[in-house]
Amino acid sequence: MRNTRPMLFRNFYPGDCKRQIDEFLAAYRPPEDVGARATAAAVPHAGWTYSGGVAARTLKALADGANPEVLILLGAVHRERLAVSAAYPSGEWETPLGPVAVAEELAAEVHRELDGLVEMNAGAHDSEHSLEVLLPFVHEIFPEVPVLPLMIPPEASPEEIGKRLGMLLAGRGAVAVASTDLTHYGARFDFTPAGAGENAHEWMRENDRRILDLATRLNAGGIPREALIHRNACGSGALAAVTAFAREQGARKGTVLEHTDSYTVGGEKGPFEMAVGYAGILF
Repeated sequence: MRNTRPMLFRNFYPGDCKRQIDEFLAAYRPPEDVGARATAAAVPHAGWTYSGGVAARTLKALADGANPEVLILLGAVHRERLAVSAAYPSGEWETPLGPVAVAEELAAEVHRELDGLVEMNAGAHDSEHSLEVLLPFVHEIFPEVPVLPLMIPPEASPEEIGKRLGMLLAGRGAVAVASTDLTHYGARFDFTPAGAGENAHEWMRENDRRILDLATRLNAGGIPREALIHRNACGSGALAAVTAFAREQGARKGTVLEHTDSYTVGGEKGPFEMAVGYAGILF
C-alpha cells in the first residue's frame, strides 16, 4: 500500500524554506581533515530558528563527501511506544519544496533481512517530527535521492540495527543520517543539576560532549546507556544506530562539525537558565 506522509509539524520550519536553506548554506565552508569519503551524519531536529543552520550545513558536508543513491533516515522517538524500529514502507513525504520519494523496495528488503528488528509502521511516523523537519533539506541538498525513514527506539537494539544495515548496504551507495538533539537543560525539562548561570551553561555543554565523544569514537554500544544516565540525547537510538552503521561502512571516527545550543543561537539575554544542545557530526 502506497502512502503520502503529509506535513504535520510545519511550525518547526515556518516560512520560505528555500530562502532559509540558502541563508543557512551561505555560511557553509567545506570541512577540513575529515577524509575524502563520508558515509553518515548526525544532525539536530529542533525548530529551524535554532538548529536549522547546523542541520543544513552538516547535510551539505555529507552530500559533498558521499554523492549517495539512497538516504537512510534514522529518527528519534519522542511520543510513540515502539517495541521495534518503525519503517515507513512506501510512497512519498510532502515538503514545502516538493515530495521526497520513499525507497520502498529497500524498505521491504530491510524489513525482510532485519526480521524482528524492524516493522512496517507508517502510522508511527505521524506523531514524530524528528525526520519531517529534515526533509526540506533533503529535497534541496540531495535532489531526487529517495529515503528510507526509520524510527529507532533506544531500547530496541539500535547498535545491532546499524551494524546490520551497514552490512546489508555495503557498496550500494547508501548513507545514513541520524536525527537527535542533545541535553535538554532547564526547569521546563525538569533537569537543572547545575542550577543556573554561566557555570550551568558550561556544565550543559560538557554533558553534550560526553555523548559526542562516544559517537566520534564510534562507541555505538555506549550511547543509549550514556543518554539514559545523563540525559544528553533525545535520539540516542538513532545516534547509536548511525554510529554502528558508519563503523560497519569503514569509518574510523566521527568529526563534530558544529556544536551549539538554543541559548547561544537565540542570543538570549540574562543569566543562563535553559537550553537544548545541537551538534552536527560527520562520519
